[in-house]
Amino acid sequence: MSKLKASFSVSSFGIYKEWNEKSKQLPVIKDFTLKIPAVLNIEFGFILRVMKGKGLKLDYTIYHPDIPDKKGQVMAPFTGDVYVRNNDWEFYLGDTLWEPIEDKTGDWHMVIECDGKVIAEHTFSVLAEYADGEIQFWKRRGY
Repeated sequence: MSKLKASFSVSSFGIYKEWNEKSKQLPVIKDFTLKIPAVLNIEFGFILRVMKGKGLKLDYTIYHPDIPDKKGQVMAPFTGDVYVRNNDWEFYLGDTLWEPIEDKTGDWHMVIECDGKVIAEHTFSVLAEYADGEIQFWKRRGY
């Protein structure tokens, strides 16, 4: 009998409502987009759905613009790994912007790999000019 192969799909990407990484709940999508306004604490990324992959190890990397650390050195990409917990499983890979906002603009490339093969990736463009769009229009009005 042949072993079933895992399948991977991105179920959503863009801007999400605030997310607590300690919660079992995944964040809720607010806007499907790859254009992210450069505003403090905005949550962006994507959700990967894994079918028939229980036990697989996924490696993730977030390549960010050249963000300096406290000593002025460029920070290394954020990396980590996670194991698929069941046969119908979702994983959120994302980030948020912190002070100072000015050095966070540019392309944020997020990649998830399984067994050395890229299974999902998105590049988000974080720019100050996106902050004057529709999202900020409604945010200023309390929504």
